[in-house]
Amino acid sequence: MRKIRVPPAVEAEQVVGAVLADLRSGRHRGVVVDSPPGAGKSTLVVRAAVELAAAGEPLIVIAQTNEQVDDLIDRLAGKAPELPVGRLSANDYRPPERVTAHDHVRIASKVTDLDNPAVIIGTAAKWALVTEGSWQWAIVDEAYQMRSDALLRVARRFERALFVGDPGQLDPFSTVETSRWTGLTWDPMQSAVAVLLRHNPDLPVHRLPVSWRLPASAAPVVAAAFYPFTGFRAGTGPADRVLTLTEPGVGDPVDAAVEVAAASGWALYELPARHTLRTDAEAASACAELALRVLRRGAVAISEHAPQGAPVSADRIAVGAAHRDQVAAIRAHLGIAGAGITVDTANRLQGREYDVTIVLHPLSGRRDATAFHLESGRLCVLTSRHRHACVVVARAGIGELLDAHPSTEPVHLDVPVRFPDGWEAHQQLLHLLHRPRA
Repeated sequence: MRKIRVPPAVEAEQVVGAVLADLRSGRHRGVVVDSPPGAGKSTLVVRAAVELAAAGEPLIVIAQTNEQVDDLIDRLAGKAPELPVGRLSANDYRPPERVTAHDHVRIASKVTDLDNPAVIIGTAAKWALVTEGSWQWAIVDEAYQMRSDALLRVARRFERALFVGDPGQLDPFSTVETSRWTGLTWDPMQSAVAVLLRHNPDLPVHRLPVSWRLPASAAPVVAAAFYPFTGFRAGTGPADRVLTLTEPGVGDPVDAAVEVAAASGWALYELPARHTLRTDAEAASACAELALRVLRRGAVAISEHAPQGAPVSADRIAVGAAHRDQVAAIRAHLGIAGAGITVDTANRLQGREYDVTIVLHPLSGRRDATAFHLESGRLCVLTSRHRHACVVVARAGIGELLDAHPSTEPVHLDVPVRFPDGWEAHQQLLHLLHRPRA
């Protein structure tokens, strides 16, 4: 008998309901929620915070960056304007307008100066400096980007916790040698969730099943390359989002790539095979020209949020790269005409959302495939920021480079094998990008 699949919103709500039920039950010290890109992690964090606070439960929220903290405060204050919120910050913190716009948000560098609000939000680094006080609940946002040692530093501050994050994106990183801890169950270079589950294997793990960001053209591609064992689906159908180009083009290869991306959601803009410097001027120029061409062609995005269509302005376009010097080169090529277009590394683009993205492939023009450039999370972040279309810029020959540099990372005892590994993820995505499109 054919299985009837429930609508995406119903399926997502069923999982969220199960998460909240586990929280309310009090049977578990922790609850883990895995999320694909754009599945509503922040929405879940805010909803859980509102429910726990409404029940009179003392609550803290731990995020990984100040940007994430400010976003959560804005969302929480908008969702529950009657809820007193404390923003735990450094002494030199300058609150942005999206924080100061809410009268019931109090900001201080010490917990005791926050006047006992219902919810206190701060970064993991700031919470690690708090030496007094305990709360019944903590919500850890972007928990897979939190190092396990950072969790250990704040664990004494709460009794139970909800951990929410995306297992497919960038792992925590360090600038020092970490091999001395390899194989230990508390290895600080593992994510907070990885160590938590190794020591508490019976904790419930829920998986959000729907991406509300990625379109129907992207969800199967990203799921196959980076989430092969869990998967997810798009919250919208193929006809729900349309990217139209209202201005004529000049008919060059840049136009062709933009038109293919607008029609199918993906395009590969391939440059001739060549080994280059990391700041490949031709590739940087191509990234800039593709972004500018989207503007010049008058792209209009039709979606569930804008049924009549909304212009794809500069602030709705992003260009992503692996290195800061590549970012600087692309910005230089954009010039004044590209003011407002976001250009950044994968680390800084993580968690952000745009209509159209241009991606400089991490392996483009390289002679070797290092662990940094093969990192599956980096490519996942770069190719999962868009709501409508993504164009990948790369020099030909990446497939041959991958074949010449098979995955040869040493295997360590007691280290869980991560799936997918970077080599496989790159091969899978490359295969999907080379697939003919209508």
